[in-house]
Amino acid sequence: MATNQAASQYIFLFLLASTLFHLAYADIGTAAVYNPPYLPTACFGTEATQFPSSNLFAAAGEAIWDNGAACGRQYLVRCISSAVAGSCNPEQIIQVRIVDRALTSSSRPSSRGATIVLSAIAFGTISNPSARSVNVEYRQI
Repeated sequence: MATNQAASQYIFLFLLASTLFHLAYADIGTAAVYNPPYLPTACFGTEATQFPSSNLFAAAGEAIWDNGAACGRQYLVRCISSAVAGSCNPEQIIQVRIVDRALTSSSRPSSRGATIVLSAIAFGTISNPSARSVNVEYRQI
């Protein structure tokens, strides 16, 4: 009985912490997808080693570009809603690295004005790839 009570308390604390994380520290924005070619990038030119092995990377929209200071930053991103029902996978949180600027990327994003433009693999991990854009929570780490 004590084990079940302790487990319940840990689950409650985890859920409370998760909720507070999302409410207190995350920003809300939109995410779109862009497809290859990914090179060259505004951050690291034609250097292929800039991409993480997970292929979870992104181009920064103007809201987070910060005159190029966003290059190399890491963000946690989670889909929270979409105009297309069932497009989000809100349980999935990904970590992406900024490698480009959305306005200057070789492959233009599918949705202009997005806060963050995710590689095809990153976008498909948190949402249905057929969605043009989704609403996300994101936080720099």
